[in-house]
Amino acid sequence: MTALTTVRSLTTLPVVTLGGDAVAHVRDTVFDTSARRIASFTLSGPSMLSGPLARDLPWPAVHCLGPRAVMVRDEGALCALSPGARRDASLGRLLGAQVVTDDGDPVGAVLDVLVEGGISGRIVAFRLAAHRQLVHGTRHHRHQVYLPGGEALRITGRTLVVPTHVTAYVSDDLPAFVARGGAPS
Repeated sequence: MTALTTVRSLTTLPVVTLGGDAVAHVRDTVFDTSARRIASFTLSGPSMLSGPLARDLPWPAVHCLGPRAVMVRDEGALCALSPGARRDASLGRLLGAQVVTDDGDPVGAVLDVLVEGGISGRIVAFRLAAHRQLVHGTRHHRHQVYLPGGEALRITGRTLVVPTHVTAYVSDDLPAFVARGGAPS
């Protein structure tokens, strides 16, 4: 497995060509939940004060995702936004989504998404603010846990639906979670 990256850390990363030119910054990460991977990035201009660009970066055009930059071959990797792309981007956002099992039991809310870096872009896990039915503790303490992301996922509006059995693999210890590979295959 390559290095894990959190989606929140991707926001404002520079998009850099192999020639070393910064051509944009990541604004939002859009997911393809059926494929369980990054679908694209919405972008802002190359300077930190630039507004949103009318172009996006589809995942197939990414050369490599690293901890400090998103690498592309050249500026031609950025594509013009199609009509409705901003709407599609809002549908593909997972941060803040409520998580429920396919039985309808509440699990929590997505605080972050862990993805594989490099050329994968695969969703590995979700960091959740766990619902009190999932993890018992004080009601004043927001317990954060990791939920495997390798199972079949559905997103309906702002709700992420996961199979009931994945809640058995919840962990609040990221190194132990990664060491065991999330949920067994």
